[in-house]
Amino acid sequence: MTEVLFNGHAGRIEGRYHQSSHPGAPIALILHPHPQYGGTMSNKVVYTLYTCFKDLGFSVLRFNFRGVGRSQGQFEDGPGELSDATVALDWLQSMNPEARQCWIAGYSFGAWVGLQLLMRRPDINNFIAVSPPANEKDFSFLAPCPTSGLIIQGGQDEIVTPSVVANLAKKLNGQRNIEVDFALLEEGDHMYNGHLTDLYKIVGNYVISAVKRKHPQKRRRGRRRKSDEGDNATIPMIASTETEE
Repeated sequence: MTEVLFNGHAGRIEGRYHQSSHPGAPIALILHPHPQYGGTMSNKVVYTLYTCFKDLGFSVLRFNFRGVGRSQGQFEDGPGELSDATVALDWLQSMNPEARQCWIAGYSFGAWVGLQLLMRRPDINNFIAVSPPANEKDFSFLAPCPTSGLIIQGGQDEIVTPSVVANLAKKLNGQRNIEVDFALLEEGDHMYNGHLTDLYKIVGNYVISAVKRKHPQKRRRGRRRKSDEGDNATIPMIASTETEE
């Protein structure tokens, strides 16, 4: 993990970056929850997402929105944070010009920002939205949602209403040409206390399945070709995870 600083529209942006050792590895951008309620890139859910993508062979970046940690600027409740995410994705892509796939994953407020970025960037192939605040924020901009993805929600969430998120997932999944999976962790609260390993496994299994669908393994008799081995080198087995703090 490398500490990075790059320029945003409000000044310096602070991030943590992992560079995959696999040529052409997919990339993932991770967005943290609401800054005014203590959300940072070191949040345990954010770190779990970051670790999961790292363990799956991705090059992955998490960063602090403006005004958080060493990132400069002031909170803007949407527009500024979307600008930060756009710059972060540009930076990540500049570091990985040969990446085969581009994913975005966000938690709570970060999920709302990430899905807005999804609508503006056709280069994003898939998404993970953890506890998107559908009871507080307007998600009508997902009309239509441009790509498939996964929505995860805790059944005991005291901040985001589970039924509202389930209805959002159902509505999106009814659109043509995409599949939006919905995973409910029935005992999970908003912070996924005691369920971070479950969250890790749900995300990891979904990512593995989605990557395999986009890069199916060719079945041949005899020894597998080296090129096929390379396609699957970025999809290791799911391992356990520990949180940063």
